[in-house]
Amino acid sequence: MGMTLTEIILARKAHARSLKPGEFIQVEPDLALANDITAPLAIREFHKAGGKKVRYPERVYLVPDHFTPNKDILSAEQVKMLKNFAGEQAGIHFYEQAEVGVEHALLPEIGAVLPGMVIIGADSHTCTYGALGAFATGVGSTDFAGFLLTGKAWLKVPSSIKVVFEGNLQPWVTAKDLILTLISRISVSGALYKALEFFGPVIEGLSVEGRLTMANMAVEAGAKNGIFTADQK
Repeated sequence: MGMTLTEIILARKAHARSLKPGEFIQVEPDLALANDITAPLAIREFHKAGGKKVRYPERVYLVPDHFTPNKDILSAEQVKMLKNFAGEQAGIHFYEQAEVGVEHALLPEIGAVLPGMVIIGADSHTCTYGALGAFATGVGSTDFAGFLLTGKAWLKVPSSIKVVFEGNLQPWVTAKDLILTLISRISVSGALYKALEFFGPVIEGLSVEGRLTMANMAVEAGAKNGIFTADQK
């Protein structure tokens, strides 16, 4: 029996010939993201664990986007912690407030996300990057700290739900309508710790922006990740 798109990507990163749902694996993610809310806790845990040097600084993206511009002294201090940490760890990608936008729009725009990548992010909507054919999932700040220290992350292989959209979109119907309809049918826990894999002629016709919208909201059904097949778009 063949593997799903999610399993294929994870198997490659885990150096396994095959994987099945429920297996636990350890991988070295290609990219790791944190923001001005989640990164400070991870940085504190990194230091608490005796961390001196980030294992793969070039894979780390720190994006202050939740309080931009800073709303108060505390939020400014959070961002300062990110900036100082990036300065200490040569190679980390840190985006000043003048260059930044919404984190999950920024990384695709700068070309940081590629098909086949494994991406973890200390933010629940990291699943957004599945729109570009990557396995992308949210993790906690402690898991992010673990990546800073070791360059590795553990994952439980999710089972997959194949979602096929047939037909044609009617006027004024958007990708947001598709994902909201799906969630309304399967419920907000209908894809709990599962991969939502999107296929069909409607999906093929969606813009990249539409796919980003749908992948972003996969977590609203409890999904571990949402993913699309990469194409020329």
